[in-house]
Order: sequence, then structure tokens, then C-alpha cells
Amino acid sequence: MFNVQQLRTSAAIFACAIACIAVGNAARAATPYDGDWTVVIATHSGACGQAYRYGVRISLGVVVYDGGMVTMRGSVTPKGAVKVMVRAGDQWANGSGRLSGTRGNGVWKGRGTDGACSGTWLAQRRLS
Repeated sequence: MFNVQQLRTSAAIFACAIACIAVGNAARAATPYDGDWTVVIATHSGACGQAYRYGVRISLGVVVYDGGMVTMRGSVTPKGAVKVMVRAGDQWANGSGRLSGTRGNGVWKGRGTDGACSGTWLAQRRLS
């Protein structure tokens, strides 16, 4: 059983952990990459589709896709490092790379209906 000192220490540690989680998740800052982008995904290995083009938006460093046919989650750091996960049913892909100014590129790998596949992606900022 806990004594009063252990209970106070545990409560303080718990409160600190909650505060750290809240601060870490609460405020995302705008990045130089926020805005609309066009991304072309090309398959170089495996039996996934040859190429796809998506319009995405980066908002406060979060990659947003409103197309509905796939679920896309991703983030961009203020220095341009990108990590993205795309899923459609049991098909999925994980990508990483870098944005610089109005362009970006990277690699991806995943699993399509016929097995593993991989490739590259290119991005270009859409100007208004």
C-alpha cells in the first residue's frame, strides 16, 4: 500500500506527465511549407499502380488530404522533413523525404493488393 509521501510523489509525476503531453500536442506552429501542394507518387518496384497524383494541403505542419478515398496522415517539420502514412483498406504506404522551398522529394514503401512495392514521390507547391 502507498504511504502519503509515495502518493504525493506519484501524483506530482502524473501531473507533470499530463502537462508535458498537453504542451506537446497543444500548439503546432506554422511552417514555411504550409499551403497547397501537388504530389506525384511513382512505383519503381512491385505490383502497385504505376503513378498517382494527389493534391494535399499542409496546415500548421500537418499533411491534410480531403480526397476521401484514402486516409493520409503526415507531418512536416520546420526544417522540411516529411513523414507520411497512406492507407486504403488493407493497402498502405509509408513515405519520408524533404521539402525545400517550393519542391520536395522522397521515397516510400508499402503493400498493395498484390504484395510489397516501393518507389519515390515528388512534390511541388501550388501557387495561387
